[in-house]
Formats: sequence, C-alpha cells, structure tokens
Amino acid sequence: MTQTTDLLNPAPPPAARKPRATPRSRHPYRTALSTARARTGLVLVGLVVLAGLLAPLLAGHGPTDQSGQSLAGPGTPGHLLGTDDLGRDLLSRVLYGIRTDLGIIAVAVPAGAVLGCLLALVAAAHPVADTVVQRVFDLLLAFPGLILALAVTAILGPGRIPVVLVIALAEVPVFGRLLRGGVLVQREREYVTAARVGGGSGSRVLVRHILPNAADPLVVQIAVSLTVAVFIEGAMSFLGVGVRPPQPTLGAVLSQSMPYLAQAPHFAAGPLITVTALVLGLSLIAEALNREIRR
Repeated sequence: MTQTTDLLNPAPPPAARKPRATPRSRHPYRTALSTARARTGLVLVGLVVLAGLLAPLLAGHGPTDQSGQSLAGPGTPGHLLGTDDLGRDLLSRVLYGIRTDLGIIAVAVPAGAVLGCLLALVAAAHPVADTVVQRVFDLLLAFPGLILALAVTAILGPGRIPVVLVIALAEVPVFGRLLRGGVLVQREREYVTAARVGGGSGSRVLVRHILPNAADPLVVQIAVSLTVAVFIEGAMSFLGVGVRPPQPTLGAVLSQSMPYLAQAPHFAAGPLITVTALVLGLSLIAEALNREIRR
C-alpha cells in the first residue's frame, strides 16, 4: 500500500539549482589591450611617444645646432648617439624627428578617417550618392601612394601640409569602404528591422544601432593606418619630398645617413630602431584588437 501510494504521489523532484550568475564580460577593447601582445605594443609605442614629448628635456642640443665634430661616433662627449655629417647631434635629431612624425600622423590619420566615414554615410543614404562616392574611392585607389605623393608635392611643394594631405587622401577610401561595407551588412540584420518597426527614424536607427555595431573594424584600422602613415611619411622624407629641411624627421635622418653607411653605420641606427619600435608596437596593438573583435 505504501508502495502504491508512493507511485501515485511521487515525491517532488529536488529543487533545481539556480544557475550561478556569470560575471559580465569586459569590453572587447579592454580585453584585447590586456593581452601580453597588446601590452608589449603599448610599451613600445608609449616609449617612443614619451621620448618625442620629452625631446626638449632629453636632448642636450637643438636639432639644427652644428658642432665641429662631423660623423662622431656614439659615446662622444656631449653626443650620446654621435653626430651627423654636418656635426648635428643625432640624439636631438631623432627625438625631434619623433615629434615631427607623431604630429603629422596624429593629424593625418584622423582627418582621413573622418572624411572617409562621412563619405560612407553619404553613400549609405542614397543610391546615386553611393555611386558617386564609390567612383571617388576608385579614383583615389587608382593612384599608388608614391605617385599620389609626387603629384601632391608637385602642386603644393614639399612641406608638412602636403605630407598630411597625402596620408589623409590615402586613408579616405580605406575607412570609407570599410564603414560602407559594415553599414550594408548591419542594416539587413533583424535588430535593425525591429528598430524600424518600433518607429525609429532612419537617422536614429543609423546612429544608435547600426554605427555602434559597424565601428569595431574601424578601431583596428586606425592602428593599422597609423603604421602605414609612418611608412608614407618616412618614404616621402627619404625621397626629399616630405618636410622641408633642416626640420628633422625620422625619414630625413635615415635618408641623410645612406651615403655614410659604411663609414658611420651609427648614423642610421637611431632612426631605424625608432621606426622599428613604433611600427612593431602599432602592429601588435592592431593584431590584438583584431583577434578579440573577430571572436
């Protein structure tokens, strides 16, 4: 009887355990920048940037001050890295060259990114505008970077502004196409359709829903574009169509060292090590961000 009763009235199952609340995941950018790869990149970039910012304090001479010691080796009294062919202190030239390069890329890359993103948003607004903007992007991409640099400097002459303009024009189609593709993908998603059905206007849906989800690749591209900008500025200065001398840049110092590589290899060591550290650091940061965003 007891067994029958137990069968008719089975004991209630044990209370199910409540699932433990999982900790809220951190922001993907913060997670990416906390990796060893990104930390190494941040240290390298931070050291270069700090050296450029503190150039007036770290440099014992002005970047254009000349002495009677030409091509002096490293460790020469008063010249830690030695001197160039005109007797100018190489440490000062490299430090002030960092300041010049950082000032250029800090203006050029954001300018190219903003202009490219604005054109992408215009293209997303209307099919006719999309066609026009795409042809503009094709026109800019048709010019190799070197040809574009030579064309701009042929019109404006060498200087800081032409270098900024060349870098910005080179980055406009990169950011524009990247954002345009992201917008086209995101606006077909279900959450965008739900936002439109809920009464959201086109601009509101674009700003609050589409752009935040399409912006992640742009963050990675900024780090990549900063690396490309370092090479563009260095190449223009190396060819003599960049910043006007005697204002130092890393590319200009490296270009001036070429005839003396066999006689004074230390001449090229400073700018080479600096450019390598900056590019490597930016590349590590970009790779860490890209890996985290693609998860």
